[in-house]
Amino acid sequence: MHRTARTATLDIAYLESGPAGGAPVVLLHGWPSDVHDWDRVAPVLAADGFRVIMPWLRGTGPTRFLSEATPRSGQQAALGADLRDLMDALAIKQAILAGYDWGGRAACIVAALWPERVRGLVSITGYNIQDIARANRPADAAQEVRYWYQWYLHTERGRAGFERNRRALVEHLWRLWSPNWAFDAATLDATMASLENPDFVDVTVQSYRHRYGNAPGDPALDAIERQLAAQPTIAVPTIAPHGACDGVTPPELSEGAAKRFSGRFERRVVPIAGHFLPRETPGVVIQAVRDLAR
Repeated sequence: MHRTARTATLDIAYLESGPAGGAPVVLLHGWPSDVHDWDRVAPVLAADGFRVIMPWLRGTGPTRFLSEATPRSGQQAALGADLRDLMDALAIKQAILAGYDWGGRAACIVAALWPERVRGLVSITGYNIQDIARANRPADAAQEVRYWYQWYLHTERGRAGFERNRRALVEHLWRLWSPNWAFDAATLDATMASLENPDFVDVTVQSYRHRYGNAPGDPALDAIERQLAAQPTIAVPTIAPHGACDGVTPPELSEGAAKRFSGRFERRVVPIAGHFLPRETPGVVIQAVRDLAR
């Protein structure tokens, strides 16, 4: 049964396991996915004695906005602020943060802007803070093709497609991004329930349009976005696993990530694993958390 923590803007749903007095670890899922990312990670960390928190990000699962007037924003500042606010609501002064994709972005933002709150960081694929000012510089042709879904979501056809064909599109992305992961229909169905959140499509579309300057942000988050525009370095101890077969963020994209980290930093390329690394090779995340807790 999930629990709920109220912030200024959200009722954030989360799962918790492990002893209440254990060292906190917050596990942050990616897109398009949910807390099932951590099904094979959380029980082991809980058995190790960690207090494990797994929130559903805004727009997914039982997490809900408190007001209809709040912009359904998926911009990076929103994800970082939500994580900080969740930690405040749960009276977590400091935690190890682990995440990838959208969740990794939230973790990197909190580590960069509020480092006193972070004991260690597991940032899958490296530095996940978007450089929005330079986002419209073309990438090489292969990477532009990998980002096809982002361009799709910039169109109203794409919005409608995600409304009508959500399961098929999510399954297609999973297979493209983690080509060696043999998931079954039940695994996909378990996560699809979280993506039926009434705000999922709006939050998704705003996220991908905002990062290229094609949608306005939430004015309440402008101050955080200004800080992120400076591409702040991360000083907390960090381990950055990266799946060698990630079909959307290939490992060469994190080769220069060390320059963004001023403290301890270790990049670990993981053979066979793709984008959904916590599901495919959970032991890699478990070991990284254990290493940071020493």
